[in-house]
Amino acid sequence: MPSGEPFTNAQQRDIERVIELANADTGLVFSLFVGAVEGDMRDAAEAKHASFGARAAHTVLIVIAPGDRFLEIVTGEAAARRLTDRACALAALSMTTSFAGGDLVGGIVTGVRMLAEAAGHPIPVR
Repeated sequence: MPSGEPFTNAQQRDIERVIELANADTGLVFSLFVGAVEGDMRDAAEAKHASFGARAAHTVLIVIAPGDRFLEIVTGEAAARRLTDRACALAALSMTTSFAGGDLVGGIVTGVRMLAEAAGHPIPVR
């Protein structure tokens, strides 16, 4: 999908569904931002992540700027204990491979699924 085009209703539902499932399965907060990012990409992604306030520690934010060919995964402190850098890198590689083939939505869905699977289920507190 070319940069700047909105998602179709079906694509939006697919993305929302995979994020809802990831949230429910892991107990983490998965969030997605797709659009233009101004300034330093990493700084902008970290600022967006920090905007989650108290929930930021448990948040996994995926920032995609298709026009800039940029992807960043930012994890909060609690989320990072369950998602290794390697797991994030593998998900990012899978997503960028799909993006390169023109499948933005498929890449997002697959990447979120990979991250949720890597994070696993929350550990019950006893």
